[in-house]
Amino acid sequence: MCAIVAAVGDLDVGLCRAMLARLAHRGPDGTGEVRIGDVWLGHQRLSIMDVEGGHQPLAGPGGASFLVVNGEIYNHRRLREELGAERFLTGSDSEAVLHALLLDGPVGLARLRGMFALAFLDETGSLLVARDAVGVKPLYWARRDGCVLFASELRAFDPADRPSVESFPPGHCWSPRSGLVRFADAVPTAVRPARRGRAGGERDEALLKAVREAVIGSIEDQMMSDVGIGVFLSGGLDSAIVSAVAAEYARRHGHARLPTFAVGAEGSSDLLAARVVAGHLGAEHHEVVMSPQDAVAALPRAIRTIEHFDLHLVRSAVPNLLLAEYASRHVSVVLTGEGADELFAGYPDCHREPYRDPAALQARLVETVEGLHWENLQRCDRTTMAFGLEARVPFLDQGVVELMLSIPPEYKTTRPGMAEKQLLRDAFTGWLPEEILRRGKLQFGHGTGAKDVLTAALGAMASDDDEEAAFYRLWRAEFPGIDSRRAVGRSPVTGRVQR
Repeated sequence: MCAIVAAVGDLDVGLCRAMLARLAHRGPDGTGEVRIGDVWLGHQRLSIMDVEGGHQPLAGPGGASFLVVNGEIYNHRRLREELGAERFLTGSDSEAVLHALLLDGPVGLARLRGMFALAFLDETGSLLVARDAVGVKPLYWARRDGCVLFASELRAFDPADRPSVESFPPGHCWSPRSGLVRFADAVPTAVRPARRGRAGGERDEALLKAVREAVIGSIEDQMMSDVGIGVFLSGGLDSAIVSAVAAEYARRHGHARLPTFAVGAEGSSDLLAARVVAGHLGAEHHEVVMSPQDAVAALPRAIRTIEHFDLHLVRSAVPNLLLAEYASRHVSVVLTGEGADELFAGYPDCHREPYRDPAALQARLVETVEGLHWENLQRCDRTTMAFGLEARVPFLDQGVVELMLSIPPEYKTTRPGMAEKQLLRDAFTGWLPEEILRRGKLQFGHGTGAKDVLTAALGAMASDDDEEAAFYRLWRAEFPGIDSRRAVGRSPVTGRVQR
């Protein structure tokens, strides 16, 4: 996990270095840069894999090609075998990207399983820039006369370039020669249509086993690290499952007790539930007890940090920010439960009209997964990387996404007396205390108590729209010139935000 800056064209190296310096928080362990012809690559490193030997830019054979990556490649060990272990000079997972692109060019992107934003300069001096299919890792670009700029965060761009800044689309790559090309979909086309399940959505053991094994496999793959790793544990179903699998993996491999981290107001439901889970798992549990003063003081910082003004994102970013700041003193990597609600229909509105129709529900789930990079993933990335902490999202592994959205949507619907995400709950029966396994869905800002605290503090505002408009004004003051529609996917209208 790191930060990247890239530029091609009429270069201003001083500008590029200034952009990279604004991202130093994302990579406190080292800075690297290279210029070849009309291409400049810069990298801020957070050391996770091969702490001593994984510095970037990574150079190819003979120093004729270079790569910078922000992210993790979870199948890098398998790629070493496929590509030829003799080619590799480091233990860095990013080196697998280098050799995949050297051997296959842009087609090599299809080999990668992980989260990434990258810039690659090949032996001919041609630049390739790419972002993972779900958009777990952030990337922005500004196309201006004579030069194209890329960076990991909005704050990197100079004021003069901000009107041109856009979110780089997930699952795409770009080169000066070929332009913007899609290489992968967040949701493969084959699983988009609603498949029909059995009447009533009965679940058989084969299906539960497939769900369980896919989730476990992804979590275990994402436990790779040469530094400390833990879990953000809200006490909800998703993070509890991640914690249970990670704790079992740690025990099986002779690691120390799994560190877990929870945040909430004193007596909040999230803190209480997280204690139950951590005690059940024998985790090394940490708590951040958030006072009203803490939450209110963190609000402007949360908006600046997540580079967004969405009401629910900001409310949940406040406790996330406090938790990340604390956790970064103990570990360098955390796993989170992001993405499970989008795959398993965890949100309450998924079980109301019009989504009782299987086709409509399937379309809703696909849409939310494809939109994650605009909202939840942006919050997840920024609140952690503000403190040089890497967040991983095992539910959003491409294999997990494909399997979960290929399941007939009838299996994800509810009946009277049935909780949402019953399929996921049934798949992990026996892994968690029953009270946690059957705990209902609470949005993070609600479960931590952040919503109540912030609403009380902003009580003069008559509605959620007024509150979000206030968040927008703070965002606009921090990022003047940025077009919110192109950069964060939201349209402000006369001081309010259009949903």
